[in-house]
Amino acid sequence: MYLYGMQKKRTFQKPVIVISRCIEHDPVRYNGDMISSTEVAAMKPYVTFIPVCPEVEIGLGIPRSSIRIVRTKAGDRLIQPTTNEDLTDRMNTFTEGFISSLPSVDGFILKNKSPTSGISNVNIYPSVGKSAAIEKGPGFFGGRILETFTDYPIEDEGRIRNHRIREHFLTRIFMLADLRNVESVGTMAELARFHSENKLLLMAYSQSRLRELGGIVANSDRKRPDAVLKEYRRALLTATRLPPRYTSHINVLHHSFGYISENLNPDEKAFFIDRIEAYRKGRLPLSAVRMILQTWLLTYTSDYLKNQTWFAPYPDGLVILPAEELERGRNMY
Repeated sequence: MYLYGMQKKRTFQKPVIVISRCIEHDPVRYNGDMISSTEVAAMKPYVTFIPVCPEVEIGLGIPRSSIRIVRTKAGDRLIQPTTNEDLTDRMNTFTEGFISSLPSVDGFILKNKSPTSGISNVNIYPSVGKSAAIEKGPGFFGGRILETFTDYPIEDEGRIRNHRIREHFLTRIFMLADLRNVESVGTMAELARFHSENKLLLMAYSQSRLRELGGIVANSDRKRPDAVLKEYRRALLTATRLPPRYTSHINVLHHSFGYISENLNPDEKAFFIDRIEAYRKGRLPLSAVRMILQTWLLTYTSDYLKNQTWFAPYPDGLVILPAEELERGRNMY
């Protein structure tokens, strides 16, 4: 269980996520299937999804003949080999219209390797006929999303199976959902509160970026709040694009420890430092060390630590651990 602040549960804004419709929503794949995803299914109570299937949206049926990206002298084209139909212009028109009509969103989960929705590893062929792929890249729809939403959380259903990638994605989308709420209020006071509550989390990402974001909030040039919020969003997206390193989390652990260490006896202090070293050596997860701090916060008050989102970056209902770590699964003997 994640604890937050003076041990009250943190409340979360719902992120708005664009998702490929075939992932845990509808059977709209080319063969009429739906993709099962434990990770996406777990998100449904906590996230507002905007499902989309570009291929269905441009009029292709279910089921349908497959399509591929073909490299031509005129550039890459989206072709359906069985009909030899060029779908490029229809797809581009739909994509631009879809993007321009989107509300504020916090991220994307798209179908991996799809010639339309894929964000990487999509085969590009030299011809419509049977041939080996000559290159890999994003799909037509996915590529345009990457170009338009630079530095936003954009993943596919394959990558989010990885624990570290999923944790980074979830952390960012809930942070951006909170920021979207700040933007709806539109005051410098709300932005200052948001920045203050995310200081430890931002420190884990980058101390230099944390200082940069703090300077934006300080607003020494007396810019209008809407201009400051736009600048802050751009800087925040850049600052959190890459996941924190474990050494940065160690720095946050030491930094946080400093706010309550005076209340602890020598054995408690030595125990915590030993647990940090166990995390450094890969023998203990971050969550276990962080929980020790949270337990101490039940007794020792810290105004600085009490509302830090680093302790609860996303809802605990989204924590998915391997069965073997939970001592679940088939009997071993």
